[in-house]
Amino acid sequence: MTTSIAADETVMRACAVSVTLGGRTVLHDVSIDVRAGEFLALVGPNGAGKSTLLGVLAGDIAASAGDASLHGVSLRDWRSGEQARRRAVLLQEQRLSFPFRVSEVVAMGRAPWRGHRAEDSDERIVADAMTTADVTAFADRGFPTLSGGEKARTSYARVLAQDVPILLLDEPTAALDIHHQEAVLGNARAAADDGAAVVAVLHDLSLAAAYADRVALLCDGEVRAQGRPRDVLAAELVSEVYQHEVDVFDHPNRDELVIVPRRENSITTVNQD
Repeated sequence: MTTSIAADETVMRACAVSVTLGGRTVLHDVSIDVRAGEFLALVGPNGAGKSTLLGVLAGDIAASAGDASLHGVSLRDWRSGEQARRRAVLLQEQRLSFPFRVSEVVAMGRAPWRGHRAEDSDERIVADAMTTADVTAFADRGFPTLSGGEKARTSYARVLAQDVPILLLDEPTAALDIHHQEAVLGNARAAADDGAAVVAVLHDLSLAAAYADRVALLCDGEVRAQGRPRDVLAAELVSEVYQHEVDVFDHPNRDELVIVPRRENSITTVNQD
């Protein structure tokens, strides 16, 4: 990573943040810290405010009340280029107006470093990012021709090419098969172990439990609980928040939780003649 940060440093903070969009309160009085060397998962049902919170941390959504800061300085006081050399953002949707090739899309991640000494490493960093995200095989294809999963991996490669110590990932596994889900989260986990700060919106609670150091469970625009996965992802609380009964088990071979929905109430009987 181009810019280093101290272990356990609080690099980003949302303090009593509220967001109102279209007359609706999407976040209400949310406070959360993002720390170096930590993987923080934002989880919760649809409409809980996860992506909005990530957008506030990214500086893409302005808080209606409260404040978000980067390295102790309000995001309002950061220039966009300076922010881009410290944090990278993976959006939930991958859209491009022009049919750029995959290699060109990944190289866009180097834009914040134009005119800086780090620009000398562009070619190597882009190649490494493409290898890590497993997109090298279709480097010359046009972005619009890709499948949803291939677009997601290309966008993730662009984030890696930015080569910064803070990664903000909005549903990075949503369009991916099992192999690439594990690869992306394994890479994000390794980045955190190397000192990066990683924040990811995840829908799969078992993946959050497996990879995250800390989980923030959101519901109706508020943080209902945050802490270690074992402390937050309790069956009673998860069932209440998601309005669906779940069972929480210990994985038989690893120190991980497995969260599965109960389905006995949704099973139907098919009559056969």
